[in-house]
Amino acid sequence: MSIRIDSVIVVVPARNEESRLPRCLAALADAVAAVREEFGGDAPAISVLVVLDRCTDGSAEVVARWPQVQALASDAGSVGSARRLGVSRLLAGAVPEHTWVATTDADSAVPRRWLSVQLALAEAGTELLLGTVLPDAELPAADRTRWHDEHTLVDGHPHVHGANLGVRADRYLAAGGFSDVDSDEDVLLVQALRALGVRECRTALIPVLTSGRLDGRAPGGFGGYLAEQVAANG
Repeated sequence: MSIRIDSVIVVVPARNEESRLPRCLAALADAVAAVREEFGGDAPAISVLVVLDRCTDGSAEVVARWPQVQALASDAGSVGSARRLGVSRLLAGAVPEHTWVATTDADSAVPRRWLSVQLALAEAGTELLLGTVLPDAELPAADRTRWHDEHTLVDGHPHVHGANLGVRADRYLAAGGFSDVDSDEDVLLVQALRALGVRECRTALIPVLTSGRLDGRAPGGFGGYLAEQVAANG
């Protein structure tokens, strides 16, 4: 079953990510350019929104240096609420059946073909895409090696990461969207989508580089998970 995707929306929650946002936004700009190069006149409209959730640093000033990126100030105080708010803002006026929602994080850098691959799979009938992540050099080399040894990064992988997730908007809405929670908003959404019987693709083609720091912004998020792994093997 093929479907036309007319618009792609990308939502990035951020809390005090002034130092990491430039890498994130540069990577997203490259991914948007790749779609336009590959799809030409058939390329969908692409909107990128950074949700500045209770930021007290210079994150807003960083986003302002990227005129093609929208910013939305939020006092929600949770990553789930920030993602939900961002998707809601960009979906206003869109046709859900022909809109693709992609999410990543402000401390992450997507690969160049991140959106191109998602778009191709979406137009081939995929309704939910789950990608992989790779910790960057903030995680010490020995711990990164151990992390790779313990994780399956192949097609059909079992992982769910809000930093590398895509979903067709009508299915997102039918599942109730992201929950207003501090962590596991990605897992909860995927559980709801699976209960609907969505067509799912778990791919290792587009790994997202994400911060290897051990003090992540979201309680119970990827940083906390890495800290637990380091402590368990320490």
